[in-house]
This record gives sequence, C-alpha cells and structure tokens, in this order.
Amino acid sequence: MEDPLPEQMRAACTTLLAALDPAARDEAVHPFDDETARRWLEYRPRPRPGVSLVAMDVAGRKAAHRLLATALSPSAYAQAMAIIALEEVLDRAEDWRRGRHSADYWVAVFGDPARDDRWAWRFEGHHLSVTMTVVDDQVSPAPIFFGANPAAVRYAGRPVSRPLGVEEDLALALLDALGPAERAAAIIADDAPADIISATRGRVDAPLEPLGVPADRLGPTGRALLDQVVALYLDRLPPELAIREATRLAAGPLHFAWAGPARSGQRHYYRVQGDDLLIEYDNTSPDGNHAHTVLRRPASDFGADVLAGHHRTHH
Repeated sequence: MEDPLPEQMRAACTTLLAALDPAARDEAVHPFDDETARRWLEYRPRPRPGVSLVAMDVAGRKAAHRLLATALSPSAYAQAMAIIALEEVLDRAEDWRRGRHSADYWVAVFGDPARDDRWAWRFEGHHLSVTMTVVDDQVSPAPIFFGANPAAVRYAGRPVSRPLGVEEDLALALLDALGPAERAAAIIADDAPADIISATRGRVDAPLEPLGVPADRLGPTGRALLDQVVALYLDRLPPELAIREATRLAAGPLHFAWAGPARSGQRHYYRVQGDDLLIEYDNTSPDGNHAHTVLRRPASDFGADVLAGHHRTHH
C-alpha cells in the first residue's frame, strides 16, 4: 500500500508556496544542497533561514499551520500550538520588554516540492523546530524539538497550562519504579546540565556518555514505563511514521539516564538512547519551570538515511 504522507506534505507545501507573494517565496525557498541552511536546529530566539509568519497573510499562515500538521500527530500538534501561544504568556511575564510574538515562527523549504525527488521543509521558532525530509517519496522525520517557558502555569496549585507535562511525569514515574541498583546505574550526575547535551548541533555523531541503565536490566514495570516514554516521543509523529520508527527500534538496545533531583520543581534532565535514537529532556531553570525536549535520529537526522538510499540507487 502506497504511503499517502509524502503526497500530503507535497500538496501542503505547494499550497503554502503558492499563497506567498514573490518576495516571501524567495525568503522561504533554498536549494536542497545548501547544507548549512538545511541542517539547522535552533530553538532560541535567533535569526534563521526562511520566511516568517509575520510576512504572510491569513491564508499563508493557515497554509503554514496545515503543513506543520502533516508532520505531527493530533496530540503533538496541540502541544505545538500551546508552545507557540506561550510566547505571549512569556512576553507578559517579562513585562513586554522583549517583544516576543506568537507569529515569530519561520518556514523554510529546500528544493521544489512540486518537481524534485529530494526536498525538505522546516517549521521553526522559539521552542519549536520540526524538520521533515522527503526523498523518493519516503519521509524521514527529525529533529523534532519542543520546549516550554513557562513549563507550567498554575492556579491554586493546579495546572492551567503544561504542554510537556506528560514528558516529565512519565520519566519521573520510571525513575521511581527502579530498584536501588537500577536507580544507581540510571542516575549519572547529581546536577542537571544547563541544557540538552545535543544542543543546536546539526550532527550528533556518537552516543552520549555515560549511557545510564540498559533496558534489559530493568524489571517489568520499569521496562514498561521506559517503553511508554519512547512511545510518547515517537507518537509526536503521524501514526504511520510512529509505527515505522517503533518497528525499527524494537529489537535494539535502549539506555535510560537521569541527572539532577528526582522531583518536579527543580532542575533535572533525562535521556533515552538507542540504535539511531536520542531523546533528551531537561528542565533548565532553578525553579524547574523551563523545559526542553528533543527527538533525534543521530545517524539519520535531516534525511541522512533516505539520502543514502537515494545515492546508492542513482549513483
């Protein structure tokens, strides 16, 4: 059965480009072989390749959001929209000093989706970066970065907004389920790093050390919770991609590592590593209320896997 997702992305991207005026289209489109622009991950408020939503009319912005929705499951799309909305919440918390805006998100397209057999696109801004590469009608997903600041907004102790709450809660439950020996192996540092270790690097060439506790040393409850953590991140993808990734990872090794206090409300960090899998989470502020998360495929980020197959076939 033919995968409908590449054509959905192609159609959505073509519709977006058609909705842009010539100047905005020129900002959006880059050559596929521009490695610097295409292998880009930046989750901080920085200049970036592409065209901003600010430069689009209502039809263009809606087309951009529809393109983003092709890459995400319904739940992940809801997370992405909540992350974007937090720009206004953060701007208010900072007394409007920095002029943050929920339209400060950019779309970049690499190649021509209407004609090329190799093309890619990215939707990115503060705390959100989603990259998809399409080669020979195969979609290669990653990196996918979600962040949230504030990570939680509460009323009377109850969360009003907590876009990445499940990512924190499941990992805390996993750590709590470990026995003493498993926990000692999993906790790699008393203090959390300042940010995710992979940061904004275009390539993550080797497993991060130390690895933590291997999955095959976990008891049934711990292993089940680790599988739930991995599924949570894979389920950011549309179902057909999530199933493909889960199948690819099913027989491979996994490691779980934690750093920092084992509770919410303070700085803490975890990661899961496997064959061509890197999941990272951190809560970066002293009060544990500024979260970063990323799903990466170190050997296959930015379409390296499908591009290798394309080169073998065509060259």
